[in-house]
Amino acid sequence: MNAPFATQQIIQLAYLIATALFILSLKWMSAPSTARHGVRAGELGMLLAIAATLLRHEIVDYRWVATGLALGSILGVPLGLVHMTAVPQRTALSHAFGAFCVALVGTSEYYLRAPHIPPFAMAVLAMEVILGSLTFTGSLMAAGKLQEVLPQRPLTYKGQNVVNFALLGIAVAAAIDLVLHPQHTRMFPLLLTIPLVFGVLMIIPIGAADMPTVISLLNSYAGLSAAAMGFVLDSKLLIIAGALDGSSGFILSVIMSKAMNRSFTNVLFGAFGQVQASAAAEQRARTVRTATVEEAAAILASASSVVIVPGYGMAVAQAQHRVRELYDILTQRGIDVKFAIHPVAGRMPGHMNVLLAEADIPYDKLLDMEAINPDFPQTDVALVIGANDVTNPAARKDPKSPIYGMPILDVDKARTVMVIKRSLSPGFAGIDNELYYLDKTLMLFGDAKAVVGELVRELGGGRS
Repeated sequence: MNAPFATQQIIQLAYLIATALFILSLKWMSAPSTARHGVRAGELGMLLAIAATLLRHEIVDYRWVATGLALGSILGVPLGLVHMTAVPQRTALSHAFGAFCVALVGTSEYYLRAPHIPPFAMAVLAMEVILGSLTFTGSLMAAGKLQEVLPQRPLTYKGQNVVNFALLGIAVAAAIDLVLHPQHTRMFPLLLTIPLVFGVLMIIPIGAADMPTVISLLNSYAGLSAAAMGFVLDSKLLIIAGALDGSSGFILSVIMSKAMNRSFTNVLFGAFGQVQASAAAEQRARTVRTATVEEAAAILASASSVVIVPGYGMAVAQAQHRVRELYDILTQRGIDVKFAIHPVAGRMPGHMNVLLAEADIPYDKLLDMEAINPDFPQTDVALVIGANDVTNPAARKDPKSPIYGMPILDVDKARTVMVIKRSLSPGFAGIDNELYYLDKTLMLFGDAKAVVGELVRELGGGRS
């Protein structure tokens, strides 16, 4: 066995093990109890894949590789150290960088191999470049909206969908021409640049309320573009990893759409939030019942069952550790405490689960919407911490509401509802929350971390 053959065998074995680890990673990350194993498996699989790739004979100069690793580390380390509240926009940036890489690889492959590119190879290369380009700019726009450096409201104009589809049609026409005539190099810039514009125009009419679904969908696009790149580079590992990423992102997008009672077409072309803004402007002045921390603590102390409903307000306040203290002191009093998790609470799928897991709250206490909703009528206190649209009864009761039909957490069915919130300002959907005006609802205005800390102190838990 000569050295090159031995090296090739090692590379293929490493790729095979990496593929298995990627599959196990997705499997294990589907449950909170095994999620840590899933992360480690994914990291080990990626390490093996990179190490094996560095052994390939196609690498001419390792100095370029070292430069790329250094630049990637300079960008990657700060991105990995962001606060949990910034994870959604960091995820969007990760999609953008990955998609940009795919588009660059596709571009270089075309100019290296043209005009001698077989039709199938040209077709998948075109798909790679189109998906990579639109995902790059689309993810940048999504990150900008999540970071609030771009307007969160939908930006629309007459004939917007016609313009978008026309641009996408031109890109597809350029792709078809290149499949038939790969020597038409003048068409390739259209294939690359038009999807860049389309990615921007695809995201600007989408409001912040739909960003969790959009992030999942962009993740799917990034995976599919990587799978196409695998075909171009003849890499089975890339094909499998990209297919796993694309399919899981698509499935998650379906779950998120169902959680909001929306369709993909409605998310992408419905400009969710435009109607809500006008509805919010017309809301009439109404009064709410407020409670002091002392009153709220007394109600909690006398309860036998409490359901805590976390939302983005809890994430912004970094209140998860104080919530853990509240959970501890209530359970020590013999109170049954559970957590209700809505699929779109926060700004990305699983946002609340990750935050609460970070605070070491037991996994079996985190119940999804279908599991917890039947418990609310028997619950003494529903404590809502920074959650808004996912608790709005208008989704069940008001056919005129823009969120009518969206599955929500049935907190209004609890015997008493307490809401910790900075103000009565609307959530991402831009509409008033009917929950706040119910006779059974008590509002505790203030920063979630501070208010929960005061509750802990009042209940006898020590520091505030």
